[in-house]
Amino acid sequence: MVAKQFFEDLSSKISETLANSPAKDIEKNAKALLGSAFGKMDLVTREEFDVQQQVLIKTRLKLSELEARLEALETKLNPQAASERADAE
Repeated sequence: MVAKQFFEDLSSKISETLANSPAKDIEKNAKALLGSAFGKMDLVTREEFDVQQQVLIKTRLKLSELEARLEALETKLNPQAASERADAE
């Protein structure tokens, strides 16, 4: 029982010492400084970046589909001009 109390006291003293150590203060100050610097920058979160990336992928796919539809319509309306344009590319 005495040993258990001793280890509990020792654990609490170590925790208290670590909580009050200069390293902890430096870590807090560094986090605050970096947080302030990042807050002033025009940064986006990873979540926002991923959402915009998905929007861009969908937009590119839609653009490809629309280009293919436009080309098909142009070919249907004027097959001669479409073949000349394809030869030029």
